[in-house]
Parts: sequence; C-alpha cells; structure tokens
Amino acid sequence: MAARRKAKGKAGARRKKVTRAKRSKTTKARKKSAKKTFARRPSPKKATPTAAVKPRPAVPSAPSVAVAPTAAAPPGKRIGVVIHYYSQLSVAILQLEPGTTLRLGDVIHVRGHTTDFSQKVESLEVDHALVAEVGPKDDFGLKVGEHVREHDIVYSVRP
Repeated sequence: MAARRKAKGKAGARRKKVTRAKRSKTTKARKKSAKKTFARRPSPKKATPTAAVKPRPAVPSAPSVAVAPTAAAPPGKRIGVVIHYYSQLSVAILQLEPGTTLRLGDVIHVRGHTTDFSQKVESLEVDHALVAEVGPKDDFGLKVGEHVREHDIVYSVRP
C-alpha cells in the first residue's frame, strides 16, 4: 500500500522571514502613542445632617475584669481534656492532668464550645481492656453519652 501525502494548506505553509533592514524601517516609521491617564474623581460623600447628630451620654466605667453573662462557674475540679473522639463508638480519649485519677462510678461534667453535659463513668478501657481506675499517664477511652469534641474540658463533679 502506498503512503499518501497530506495536503498542505494554510497551516502547513511556512512563514517568510523578515530581514533586519525591513524591521528597522517599520519600527522607525511607527511611534508609540502615549497612554492617556484620567484623573480619578473623588467618591461622593454621604451627606450627614448636622442637626440629627446627638451627643452620647457618658457611660459609667466598667470593672477592669469583664465576665461574660452566659459563662457560669466550672461545675467542679478540672481533671482532664478530650484529645480524640470516635463518633462511631461514642468513645472519647482523655488526657488527665497530673495528680488526678478517674474511677468507675465518678460523675464527670464535659464542657466545650458546643458541649455541656454530665454523666456517670460506666466504662474505662486501657488498651481495649476494662479497668476500674486510671491515672494521668494512662491512655484510656471513656464511653460517653453525647457527642464531644477535641479540646473539651472534663470536670470531676463528685466521686
């Protein structure tokens, strides 16, 4: 079978080279036109009626320490922080503070940005084994009744 040649159209045509002499003549003939710059107009200001503006009354000085009205005092002693949460199992991984322990039967309160509930400790696990008490150096999981988030604070309400 014989090979067929492609037909050359405009795409296949080669461009003619322009010599230097022609280029220099064309550039000398053309002058670049200067860009026109327009002055920016100031934005119109809103008119404020002078008669309608009233001076504000003096506000008595507030105390130096401001307390949010919705923030209540912590419900007990801070014992730890949630470092991870497994939503499928409803298990929170806690990190206890030094010098604290947590036992089965203790009542804890979990408080965070969107979390605020109390519950009794019913299940503590260390390495998938049930334990009765955990200390600050143990990595342990705690079965929780509601959704918790990382950085939520855990308080001990009563033993």
